[in-house]
Amino acid sequence: MDAQRTQSIPRILGVDPGLNVTGYAVVAIETSSPRLCEAGVIRTTARASLAHRVADVYEGLSDVVETLRPDVMALEQLFTVYKRPRTAILMGHARGVICLSAARAGIPVVHYAATQVKKLLTGNGRAPKSQMQRAVCTELGLDRIPEPHDVADALAIALCHYYSLATRHALAGK
Repeated sequence: MDAQRTQSIPRILGVDPGLNVTGYAVVAIETSSPRLCEAGVIRTTARASLAHRVADVYEGLSDVVETLRPDVMALEQLFTVYKRPRTAILMGHARGVICLSAARAGIPVVHYAATQVKKLLTGNGRAPKSQMQRAVCTELGLDRIPEPHDVADALAIALCHYYSLATRHALAGK
């Protein structure tokens, strides 16, 4: 949407990490409400080697950071089911290069558990994906649910950080 940066408006980059598809969303912190700047996905080739796939995630996210110049990255924490440890290991590779991209750009990274994101946006830490998607649409005034779901998840993570900041500022002001 707008690649030009207005220095007075801070930006949050929300990232839903994945080795196949990484969702990203940049939200500007405005005085009245958050505003969507851009959102999308970084896709890798499933048949490519692990090294090439993590390189693709790193390069794609580095391009997003360079173009949209966010001030902070909000990243979903690793969640795993004990029956599938391989999934967690692969996700760890993706999260590692995502953090590297932020570190190389000098952007701080904050981590949020999926249950924390859900609780902040819906009031229910176990909210279904459809409820989260509707909350994202409502918060950003979107006409339709962002697709694929990785984009909606990245938007939810960015909004979680936005509202976490607002809560901290409100508490500090009291």
